[in-house]
Amino acid sequence: MPKILFIQPTQYAVTRDGVKRGLCKQRRIHLPGLVFPLLAAMTPEHWEVEVRLEVVDDIDFENDADLVGIGTMGHAIYRGIEIAGEFRKRGKRVVMGGYMASLGLKHVLDYADSIIVGDAETSYPIMLRDFEKKGRLEKIYHHPISHLNGLPVPRYEYLTSKPIGGMLPVQAGRGCSHRCTFCSIACLYHGRYLCRPIDEVIRDVQRVRDLGFKRFYLIDDNIFSNTSYLTELCRELEPLKMEWATQCDMNLARRPEILEKVVRAGAYMMSFGIESITQEGLDALNKSWMKVRDHKRLIRALSNAGIVVSSEMILGTDSDTVETIKQTYHFLNEVRLPLPRFYILTPTPGTALFDEYKREGRLLTEDFTRYTGTRCVYKPARMSADQLTDMYWWINKKIFSIGSIVRRTVLHPRMLKQPLHYLFAFFVNLHYRRYIRKGVPANIF
Repeated sequence: MPKILFIQPTQYAVTRDGVKRGLCKQRRIHLPGLVFPLLAAMTPEHWEVEVRLEVVDDIDFENDADLVGIGTMGHAIYRGIEIAGEFRKRGKRVVMGGYMASLGLKHVLDYADSIIVGDAETSYPIMLRDFEKKGRLEKIYHHPISHLNGLPVPRYEYLTSKPIGGMLPVQAGRGCSHRCTFCSIACLYHGRYLCRPIDEVIRDVQRVRDLGFKRFYLIDDNIFSNTSYLTELCRELEPLKMEWATQCDMNLARRPEILEKVVRAGAYMMSFGIESITQEGLDALNKSWMKVRDHKRLIRALSNAGIVVSSEMILGTDSDTVETIKQTYHFLNEVRLPLPRFYILTPTPGTALFDEYKREGRLLTEDFTRYTGTRCVYKPARMSADQLTDMYWWINKKIFSIGSIVRRTVLHPRMLKQPLHYLFAFFVNLHYRRYIRKGVPANIF
């Protein structure tokens, strides 16, 4: 019986000076991924499957697997390269996949026997057949998909056997209708959003409920990409009485009739890419469809509807100065945004932003191990690279101070109506604070 070992690497905790402080480990996984349970469900029955999630698991390099499949999520790709090297030293064949390997293909080709580029639904079965029938692997498997119909029920037992939080992942679609220049999803899907059949999504949600979970995490990149689909999905979700969280874009708040349906269907927490409080900054990222003048109104509408708002903010657009970053801190405190996260603008290889900055001679280094989102690796327009890095740490320390945390969570105007949700946000903020006080970026897995 052949065996495949799936590994999701963690990443190193790295200080602002580039000093490694060991691997990021946690007692439990709060937002487990879906890819390995889904691939396990697609694996022929005569194969043995093992899954190791390094944030909670240790890696046994003497494992008896015939194939080792390594995911590449964000900066953890560099830990994945280390793991691949250790297994290849022992004569194991290693396959890498995920969005970072797909975007930076030429940078990882030498570190694995094979790379699966993009979605794996077609490539993965072909790769397994090649291994069994031919005894060899192609260097690259790139078979783009045109639909998401007929996916099997994920084998959630590979997650429930591990220490996880109160949610399991479900997917309704992939991709995003927008084409922001910094975004890896825009590079992979080119403005497309692929929808799964709604009955298959509901089937997976029911499976999560049958496993005893009351919540799920809809891992879509932007569920608002197809509003008619979202409306129909909410109609089917509402009778299930499940709570859920997801990622979305701020345009949801412009459509109160859809927002109402989303909340009625169980949505209670959403992450939005707000990115910048300057219109010039948003425009430079090809995100001019967002209007800074509407930020406060839209955040208020989402909160009043019952959504706990999480945000991602980018520091270092060409409109940013030391002063605008200070204003970003005051803005987040003023709107009492419960769950903020920050990244320094990073021109990830494979994105339009990387090509633009390279063409303009703005890259300070092409040592991609430094592309962590916490250190400036390019020449900002209106401050120095060191100033931008300093301000990244300044805003993290300020926003995750006890006073700011309390103001944005337990003193939030919605606290009395949604006490459990805002208490959860309070403890997530404390989790982030512990990382920042150690001098390493805040992480949640």
